[in-house]
Amino acid sequence: MSREKRRALSRKEAFFGLHFDLHPTEKDTELGADLIEEMVEKLLCEVKPDYVQYDCKGHPGYTGYPTKIGWSSPGIKKDSLMIWRKITRRHGVALFIHYSGLWDEAAVKHHPEWARVDACGRRDDKIASFFGPYADELVIPQLKEVIDLYDVDGAWIDGDSWAAKLDWCEEARKEFKKLTGVKEIPEKLSDPYWEEWMEFQRRKYLEYVKRYVNAVHKYKPEFEIAVNWLYTTFAPLPIEVPVDFLSGDVTPESTVDALRFEARYLSSTGMPWDLMTWGFTRGKGRQRVFKPVVQLMQEAAIVISQGGGFSIYYQPTRSGWIDCWMIRTMAEVARFCRARQEVSQGTKTVPQVALLLSSTEYFIKLNRAGRLFGPLGGVYDSIQGLLHALLELHYSVDILAEHHIRERVKEYPLIIVPEWEVLDEGTIKLLVNYVKEGGSLLLIGARTASIFRDYLGVEFIGDSVEEVAYIRSHDVLGWLGGLWQDVKPISAKCIEVRFPSIDTRKGAKCAATINELGKGLIGAVYGPLGSTYYHLHVPALRNFLGNIVKRLFKPIVEISGPPCVDVILRCKEKKLLIHLVNVSGKQTSPNYAVVDFIPPVNSLTLSIELPEKPKSIYLIPDKKILPSEWRNGKLLVTIQQLDIHAVVVVEP
Repeated sequence: MSREKRRALSRKEAFFGLHFDLHPTEKDTELGADLIEEMVEKLLCEVKPDYVQYDCKGHPGYTGYPTKIGWSSPGIKKDSLMIWRKITRRHGVALFIHYSGLWDEAAVKHHPEWARVDACGRRDDKIASFFGPYADELVIPQLKEVIDLYDVDGAWIDGDSWAAKLDWCEEARKEFKKLTGVKEIPEKLSDPYWEEWMEFQRRKYLEYVKRYVNAVHKYKPEFEIAVNWLYTTFAPLPIEVPVDFLSGDVTPESTVDALRFEARYLSSTGMPWDLMTWGFTRGKGRQRVFKPVVQLMQEAAIVISQGGGFSIYYQPTRSGWIDCWMIRTMAEVARFCRARQEVSQGTKTVPQVALLLSSTEYFIKLNRAGRLFGPLGGVYDSIQGLLHALLELHYSVDILAEHHIRERVKEYPLIIVPEWEVLDEGTIKLLVNYVKEGGSLLLIGARTASIFRDYLGVEFIGDSVEEVAYIRSHDVLGWLGGLWQDVKPISAKCIEVRFPSIDTRKGAKCAATINELGKGLIGAVYGPLGSTYYHLHVPALRNFLGNIVKRLFKPIVEISGPPCVDVILRCKEKKLLIHLVNVSGKQTSPNYAVVDFIPPVNSLTLSIELPEKPKSIYLIPDKKILPSEWRNGKLLVTIQQLDIHAVVVVEP
């Protein structure tokens, strides 16, 4: 089928896309002036995206198209959406719009009564209220208008969930009083009913989203909507609002590590999803610098190896021009992704290690900060630190929230609970039963261990306290100071110790234990291993964790290679797919904002548990047959060189 006749894919079917936004303002003078059909043709022919998301309305609240409902930027020279719609339709490419939701400065300027109100009664100059008529009088009519004018396929709603703020408007006050019977509305954390006020606000926000999503679906059922960062780690809730896909744009600092975390969470939601990386980043002085192709390929590999869709975000010139160098970059990254699409898209995880995300504690901390949704600095340090260490140890890891683990607990041979202070009571009972029935559970942190103290086979000695601590791994000491719990093993076995100084002759205390519980094993590290690793990335701490995990779990795939290789186990059509991602040289510092060389990894050896000799084993993207040896239920495979990303395909 020729590309001109190709059917536009739904977002569920899509794999690679592009995003362009401009956030039009009242000061623009040349929107669309340089946008020509030939440029769009060139881009679509060379890059071949499944969809394009183009600018419609940004945070300033002005549209980049001539609206009759809201406020158009006075700088419109050409109708850019009309040109993009014409050419994307010709090429069978879906067209989505970038549309800013509650962050709408023009709306609250023209309609102050639409603005959210703070605790002191002041109206916001940027953020609209989700209690008022904003959705019914602007968002819904404007989305319908765009559908009528351009027949767009969907919307990526930005500046909504993560921009939503607590609202003390009169409507909110009245409804909360009616529901609870309270006379005084809480205004700060220490006030009575603060938790109830926070939950009430979140519920009303989700009702607001549901209202506009349902209204637009009714108007055009095939119209697809995502709310940027809703139902991700920024808002780890069970999915209730009928959005069509999940999505988020990962800000450009330390993008690889951010994508490693976000992709694993989204992969566990059961929804179609994609992640967007910025084609540019910011240096130490906030200067905009553009990412080389290899850096974008490395970021893409993280996402597609988890089965998700990938997109790149650029901003055209204010006049709408997209230069040839940018098109060439996008095209190279697109070819990289397409070469791996068959063994990436539509795959499922092979459960190995699950890291538990406590939605319960996350929202408690959001409540303390007075935030409806994330991001929230520091709250995920432990889980991300453990993720990095486990990936460097070559374990295949998934991230599951409490509501995910309830349905899938029996799938995982090892579940690890990071340094959470609070878990839902149902989750605690679920995990205890999981161990009793044969599972392996590892707890990290003094307070996390305290939650399960009745099952650890140890006696807690006093309260947890801040202490200096060093652990020894491979004859190298690693600093692991922080909050520690002293314990005395009873039925448990002490498997690792810590020292109060660099003198390992004296003062040793138990650092980690393993206890038999029913048919399974429950282990604990009584100090801040995850959060410390996140901030230091000391190899001794990683090896310390590895020594413990080895006692609890044996993976399907073991790899002999450097710690910069991530291993991701997926499956599709009975094929075992071993994704290998080389994260060496990844960008981590604003002083080194971009990466133009990723050192290859040489001579990787894989040992794969396989009860029967496979039909074939080869490497994607080249479909190169790999030298291998199978005996006694193990398949040994050698890979001479890994550049950025490759997939070992094992066909039964």
